[in-house]
Amino acid sequence: MNTTRKRNWRHVDGLLLLDKPQGLSSNQALQQARHLFRAEKGGHTGSLDPLATGLLPLCFGEATKIAGLLLGAHKAYTTTAVLGLTTDSDDADGAPLLERAVPELDDATIEAALAPLRGAIRQRAPIYSALKQGGEPLYAKARRGEAIEAPERDVIVHSLTLTGRDGPRLELHVECGSGTYVRSLVRDLGETLGCGAHVSVLRRLWVEPFMQPRMVTLEQLRELAEQGSDLALDAHLLPIEAGLSEFARVSIDAASAHRLGQGQAVACEEGETGLVAIFGEAGRCLGLGLRQAEGRLQPQRLFRWAAQG
Repeated sequence: MNTTRKRNWRHVDGLLLLDKPQGLSSNQALQQARHLFRAEKGGHTGSLDPLATGLLPLCFGEATKIAGLLLGAHKAYTTTAVLGLTTDSDDADGAPLLERAVPELDDATIEAALAPLRGAIRQRAPIYSALKQGGEPLYAKARRGEAIEAPERDVIVHSLTLTGRDGPRLELHVECGSGTYVRSLVRDLGETLGCGAHVSVLRRLWVEPFMQPRMVTLEQLRELAEQGSDLALDAHLLPIEAGLSEFARVSIDAASAHRLGQGQAVACEEGETGLVAIFGEAGRCLGLGLRQAEGRLQPQRLFRWAAQG
């Protein structure tokens, strides 16, 4: 007899600022959190490596419609670079490739090696990464032992500073934009210093617009789920609006909201054209729209309740 109970999924809409544990992929962490909430639908806003810990914004329900908008955000990390050893993944989870002696280094020498890695730079991605070639992630090709020429791309490194040293271990603080690999920064730093390097610790501190995040762990969520309190779990969710604070806000009346919910363009106050967050009379965000010239608002990505207006 099958004693497995059918999970009672529910509508959950909101953002969860998860403190991802080490050892889980971003999708594994998402699925564990989604099952604890019993959320019908979930997504995450950009991958963290299994080795990495820290902020992983998760989107449940209608919030998944804005997940892609958070991928290009400004991010901050702390990391530990271990000099003297390179690995095939550029971090401690990979297989060792080459071990070299670490030269005598002073802070000035390290600073000179860090300087070219700041600003707008061209960066080669790790071969073990989620970037796709021919529709397949690079890590899948690498695991099969295929020869890979990892692509280079333009990235922005806003800040890269040495915050501590302990023998061959360098503590670094990194602030960067979309698509930047901290593993690649550490790899390139090691090559400049002539001894190679890999990441042993990586923690994401914040992601715009969540600059001072109050993160919650999977362990904390499990405790609440075991108590059977959906209200206690849901208290950790942020409203969808929290993910749209960087967008211009446009308010519309009830009649316009009704037409917008039917997919029709409506009039709005004039302003800078582009993607905007649309709010109804009750103060709830209805979704995203494209503000066009002469005060026209075209619906782009509406939440399900917009059609109920």
